[in-house]
Amino acid sequence: MPNNQYKTNLLNLNQQALTKLFESLGERPYRVKQIMQWIYKYHEFDFDKMLNLSKKLRQQLNDIACINFPEVSKQNQALDGVIKWVIDVGENNFIETVYIPEKDRGTLCISSQVGCSLACTFCSTGMQGFNRNLSTAEIIAQVMIAKQYLSTKDKRISNVVFMGMGEPLLNEKAVYVACDLLLDDLAFGLSRRKVTISTSGVVPALLRMADRTPVSLAISLHAPDDTLRDELVPINQKYPIKELLLACQNYLTAGTQERHILFEYVMLEGVNDSTAQAKKLATLLKGLSAKVNLIPFNPFPKTQYQTSKKVTIASFQDVLFDNGIRTTTRRTRGEEVDAACGQLAGRVVDKTKRTQE
Repeated sequence: MPNNQYKTNLLNLNQQALTKLFESLGERPYRVKQIMQWIYKYHEFDFDKMLNLSKKLRQQLNDIACINFPEVSKQNQALDGVIKWVIDVGENNFIETVYIPEKDRGTLCISSQVGCSLACTFCSTGMQGFNRNLSTAEIIAQVMIAKQYLSTKDKRISNVVFMGMGEPLLNEKAVYVACDLLLDDLAFGLSRRKVTISTSGVVPALLRMADRTPVSLAISLHAPDDTLRDELVPINQKYPIKELLLACQNYLTAGTQERHILFEYVMLEGVNDSTAQAKKLATLLKGLSAKVNLIPFNPFPKTQYQTSKKVTIASFQDVLFDNGIRTTTRRTRGEEVDAACGQLAGRVVDKTKRTQE
């Protein structure tokens, strides 16, 4: 296999960057459409087989570029149709990607980092520590791996959510370029409402995101006040709820199209699930164009938490409804293959040394 270490991986480039690359080779702009069709429509990664490119251009691309993505280490499917891919990203690090089929859609949950540095206490990924950011190519590869497999099963990806391993807004550049490709009609052609970035609240990056990409936004909130959120989501100690909500208001008013925010709230028994906390949450979100998604906690080894009882979740949801807050309760999917929300662990060579404490 040729050494591609010093070659440009075309999966790292959006249409604008590809245009600059082909201009540097003295090629006309229509070459960009041709190469993107080969990659994203026909899934052809061998330049020599792209026969509508000139022989000279094919040789140039072989010299300076490649189309590489990581290999699948393991694939598991749950009884409910959820599929989880464990993907080898090198140096004994593995990320996880999950496909969740529904009657009217198919959602792909993708990772943006190897591990996560934020250490949210209810999340298995956060307990694994952190190694590095993923490249755009490694992010987009997850979509391509899933798309190629699902096409053989007559299934499609209608939604992509950055809700896998990692904090997307701590890997801004790669994530935004990946969003460009997800929205580009020459690549995946998804609508802005069908691509969602979920963040725990990296406020400066959230302010930049409002102007950089028009995709949907989800906020991992999980608590109605700073005291509890400082414990559950430690980044709140740096960017407290008041600052986070101001950034959310900025997101809602940025751009020319109507925007909404999904607030995610994991239900932890005896921790954040009382009716008093529901009322506090309703007051906090009053006036925002927002929806709340209640997520039953999915246990993982050595966790200190338990899942809220169904009746407790229903009472919490009723309080939000009564206060005019649109609310849904997420149905747990893929639990038997550890593919449920909060269970993605992969395997991480932890540079934070958290796992050695």
